[in-house]
Amino acid sequence: VRLENLAYVLGVLLIAIFGVGKEFSSRLQCQCLQTQAALIHPKRIANVELIPEGPHCGVQEVIATTKHGKKVCLDPTARWVKLIVTKILNRYLP
Repeated sequence: VRLENLAYVLGVLLIAIFGVGKEFSSRLQCQCLQTQAALIHPKRIANVELIPEGPHCGVQEVIATTKHGKKVCLDPTARWVKLIVTKILNRYLP
């Protein structure tokens, strides 16, 4: 019985270390290695994720998901991206 408990605990620890740890550590760095400034038509965008700068990354990140499921890192300094960010923030912040 003790050997089964030990195997169970080791299994849980391995999952915690290698499964969840990977996802957690990837969030402690910039998600966008390259950004795109070229205009993407708003009708092609399904979702926009805003990640503020912080200890994980020194720049704000804007990640758009297209309706086809492709994730694209947008240049937060591009004029059209700034407009989208402003609209989103105005919608959700008082």
